[in-house]
Amino acid sequence: MFIDRVKIRIQGGHGGNGVTAFRREKFVPRGGPSGGDGGRGGDVRFVADASLNTLLHLRYNPLHIAGRGMHGEGSNRSGKEGADAIVRVPVGTQAFDPRTNELLFDFEADGQSWLAARGGRGGFGNAHFTSSTNRAPRYHQEGSEGDEFELQLELKLLADVGLVGYPNAGKSTFISTVSAARPKIADYPFTTLEPHLGVVDLGDFRTFVVADIPGLIEGAHEGHGLGDRFLRHIERTKLLLHLVDMSSVSGRDPVTDYEVINRELEAYDSRLASRPQIVVATKIDAVDEPDRIERLRFRAGQDGREFFAISSVTGAGIRELVAAVGREVEQLRRPSAEEQAGQSNELLLVGSGSSGF
Repeated sequence: MFIDRVKIRIQGGHGGNGVTAFRREKFVPRGGPSGGDGGRGGDVRFVADASLNTLLHLRYNPLHIAGRGMHGEGSNRSGKEGADAIVRVPVGTQAFDPRTNELLFDFEADGQSWLAARGGRGGFGNAHFTSSTNRAPRYHQEGSEGDEFELQLELKLLADVGLVGYPNAGKSTFISTVSAARPKIADYPFTTLEPHLGVVDLGDFRTFVVADIPGLIEGAHEGHGLGDRFLRHIERTKLLLHLVDMSSVSGRDPVTDYEVINRELEAYDSRLASRPQIVVATKIDAVDEPDRIERLRFRAGQDGREFFAISSVTGAGIRELVAAVGREVEQLRRPSAEEQAGQSNELLLVGSGSSGF
């Protein structure tokens, strides 16, 4: 089951209490206070794990509490610190404050760690309060409570290329053709109910990742169909492949479909609508009106977008499309001139330091 949104509660471990004790040994009169300090409570830490691709494991385990610090003991023995609670999440997870919707942390790389809740401080034992004027304190300090929060976790898949289009536009068939992904494929709308990732091999150890999301329809930003719930999974993509069904079986006009989906992207996020996009005419093996392809080609040209016509069944145009996508992704992965200038300035600053002789 693919789960991309959960709400959990986290709590740092409580600190252990200090203790009031006095040294009592033979031949040691008036041994004095010997109460040890309480141990510190454990922290709650989140760690990004590339082996995970869903938040399902948190759906049924919504409470995470770190270990409590042990109480202090006599003979100046401090209590043991509480164990940290480690919460593993997929790369691409974002943590929000559910009350303010403030973004607290974004896990963008494997192994990235975030201290989400601190454990409580351990209390001081009575030995800690000894002074020249108070040689036998008979009091100690209680440990403090750990931080406690409620978090909203949302997963945004990390991919280079995102597939968008109407239901049954051929997105799942395409991703199963160019990668090892095996989504459900059928001849009825909304076959895809959850996002899928596929890795496309370009050879020479070059790859890119494709994300297939459930199909959109007109009014998706208002909740129609499956709504725009899954559009967050292509927010971080560098390139969009807009697949349009060319067969007349759908009963829809391809140019209208193209314009409707772009309006939905604009309504969801203007930045997503302005992202680089390649228009792909699918199912050309089932086309009985060639004019449909030419009209879509002309409309894509008006927007200055590349156009390809493919058939995932016969393989027509697939190789050319994958090669073009690979070139575009590699171009988009290169740092911009501003980023390169910033890196050069950092190198100059590092190299201009004095030798110190």
